[in-house]
Amino acid sequence: MRVPLSWLAEYVELVPGTTPEDVHAALVKVGLEEEDVHTFEVSGPIVVGEVLEFVEEPQSNGKTIRWCQVRVAPEGETAADGGDAVHGIVCGARNFFVGDQVVVTLPGAVLPGPFPIAARKTYGHVSDGMIASARELGLGEDHDGILRLSTLGIEAPVGTDAIALLGLDDAAVEINVTPDRGYAFSIRGVAREYAHATGARFRDPVAQSEPVTPGASDAFPIEIRDEAPIRGRVGSAVFAARIVRGVDATRPSPPWLVARLKLAGIRSVSLLVDLTNYVMLEFGQPIHGYDLDRLRGGLVVRRARPGEKLTTLDGKERTLHVEDLVVTDDRGPIGLGGVMGGAETEMGDATRNVLIEAANWDPVSIARTARRHKLPSEAAKRYERGVDPEIAAAAVSRVAQLVVDLAGGIVDPDGSLIHETPARGAIVLPDGYVSRLIGVEYADEEIRDALAEIGADVTRVDGGFAVVPPSWRPDLTGTAELAEEVARLHGYHRIPSVLPVAPPGRGLTRSQRIRRRVADALAAAGSTEVLAFPFVTDGENGLYGSADGSPVASVRLANALDASTPFLRRSLLPGLIGVARRNVSRGLVDLDVFELGLVFTPEAGRAYGSTELPPGAARPDAEALASLNDGIPPQPRHVALLRLGDAVSKQPGQPARAAGIADVLDGVRQVALAAGAEIEVVQGSHQAFHPGRTAELRVAGQRVGYAGELHPQLTEDADLPRVVAVAELDLDAVIALAEAGVEARPIGSFPAATQDLSLVVPADVPAAEVERAVRDGAGDLLEHVVLVDDYRGAGLPEGAKSLTFALRFRAGDRTLTAAEASEAKLAGAAVAAERTGAAIRD
Repeated sequence: MRVPLSWLAEYVELVPGTTPEDVHAALVKVGLEEEDVHTFEVSGPIVVGEVLEFVEEPQSNGKTIRWCQVRVAPEGETAADGGDAVHGIVCGARNFFVGDQVVVTLPGAVLPGPFPIAARKTYGHVSDGMIASARELGLGEDHDGILRLSTLGIEAPVGTDAIALLGLDDAAVEINVTPDRGYAFSIRGVAREYAHATGARFRDPVAQSEPVTPGASDAFPIEIRDEAPIRGRVGSAVFAARIVRGVDATRPSPPWLVARLKLAGIRSVSLLVDLTNYVMLEFGQPIHGYDLDRLRGGLVVRRARPGEKLTTLDGKERTLHVEDLVVTDDRGPIGLGGVMGGAETEMGDATRNVLIEAANWDPVSIARTARRHKLPSEAAKRYERGVDPEIAAAAVSRVAQLVVDLAGGIVDPDGSLIHETPARGAIVLPDGYVSRLIGVEYADEEIRDALAEIGADVTRVDGGFAVVPPSWRPDLTGTAELAEEVARLHGYHRIPSVLPVAPPGRGLTRSQRIRRRVADALAAAGSTEVLAFPFVTDGENGLYGSADGSPVASVRLANALDASTPFLRRSLLPGLIGVARRNVSRGLVDLDVFELGLVFTPEAGRAYGSTELPPGAARPDAEALASLNDGIPPQPRHVALLRLGDAVSKQPGQPARAAGIADVLDGVRQVALAAGAEIEVVQGSHQAFHPGRTAELRVAGQRVGYAGELHPQLTEDADLPRVVAVAELDLDAVIALAEAGVEARPIGSFPAATQDLSLVVPADVPAAEVERAVRDGAGDLLEHVVLVDDYRGAGLPEGAKSLTFALRFRAGDRTLTAAEASEAKLAGAAVAAERTGAAIRD
């Protein structure tokens, strides 16, 4: 909201010399955030001049210029720039005459741009200044000719400062208005807030206007028929109208009006339209004007019917929705209620009789209509935040009086008014509540005075105050909001900065601590954590959320940010692949990234999110919380890793090494170590992974994820290198299965005995399965086992392979003999033979 200071000063006392910075500082005290300061960016000397004579001089380029003699100071006096009273000026415009008063920018002036003015030689003359147009002064877009003061109804002595005369010396402060404080979208609201901050006397502009008498509805027929209210809220409960007859719509808007609208960020259109915009900014009540002679019958407010269309003031034909509120006459819709009027009844230069209308519309309906039709108008911006329902009658009367003052005409003695808003109920504010909530001791007088100052009706009752909020504050709906008003008006500086003391026995849960350890371990190993959007397609959920291609259920969003990805993810891999694709496209071809986040795994055929939300004023009970949790799909936390490009970059004396499955398995082991789990890697399969290059990850015998290379077709479709190694684990499952954690074993002090064991097994038997059998059979003496060779070739039966394991044995209480080590080794070989058909290789 932009607030011109001269306008603000009409309704609240500003100390002489108050700057925009002073106003900003005051408004910040009451919670209105400062944004910017706006001025016309002009500086003098700019004066009123009189055209004494001119000579038209055709030029070789086909253009005709006027060499003008312009008086810029009274006869016998020096001009504002120190020069003669009469200046010779070259002008290309032809819309002025001898004797016209014009705006002259003398040498030394600066116009918006910035565009400095200086005497310069042009078209064979030295032009000592410039005769300005409205656009050059920053007053509008009119650049067809120079600005003639007579067309604005202005007459002033020659040499008068035109900057002050046209209102170009004003400035506007811009503030950020939060959605709950719609009343601040008006000069009235900001003036009241400035009065709260400074103690200055506030003069309510609404109180200075003669409203339409309630119940007067015979002047012009109006009817409200809302047969399909949204959430039980009637679309409009207030509708006021006033008629002005015999206006002259061709009169120009006076400079002060144009200047204020310009500073407030609104373009001047015509006098009648400018006046409706002016009062909208002044009161915060949007207003619409109709050409009375173009109306057919009375006005009816209703919901649109299927298939109805309306051409709005922007010239676009819009197909209406059955939820849209429309203003109609006998021919059908003539306005989109609360958003924009229709072109058929638009006011123009030929308008002689005007119907001025103001209503109060349901915020929810207006917000939906504005977004549905992509019409974020100034009116809709105010209605969807809440407009004072008590000022519509005063607003139309204010516009009517301004129309009479500036465009002539006569106001009909009676207006029309429908006012059916219910009285607001009282909020009981218990004694001591404000002090407990804010943390500051407030006396009863302070609480009562603060609430009365914002316009509330405050009555003392047993145990507290009964507070009826003012009509312009729809955001005050409970005790917490009233407490905030007390704190705001008495100053946030009174609230102490006290660090809360954490109660004993609380802190991070085991799961939270492990998740942090996992993320820290991966980051410490050189991986970069990323956060991807959780929105995917149904196909991505089916591909990555199911290993064998069986159908899976997905959560579909009711209001997706992107219609192409309306589902919540079942896997982290689509997001990681998207991250990789963007980085590779930008030249980052070596990636080591991971994500730790939630996935959503609903049960097929079950509806979620259907539970009614409890009120937010109090903590829900256990039953309500259980019901809410039951309406949420399972959301396990996963961790996923992705590697591509080089794991080791090429360096002098060292070749590059490409990232692969081994690298993501290293990451998987880091996750397991941080979680205190023993990870088991076995051969697996997944439809999104490369056949034969996929590992199934297990903890305590249960599958917790997969690791491997992405399917080549998927990497090709994503414009990624052929080899992309990925892994994904259900971290919640890993944590749950690792309850006992990893048992730390003491370092043995006795010598170790090392032996090798070569076993011949069928080629399709996984080495991990053989290793597990050897470990189980060798018993507690086996300290370490590792696969050191996988041989397939001459000397072995067809379809067989030789696996060589390096074994290390140690006892905690003695030095092992070779016989004991050999016995343990053979015991391991025996179990391997039993489980896998292994035979000791000769």
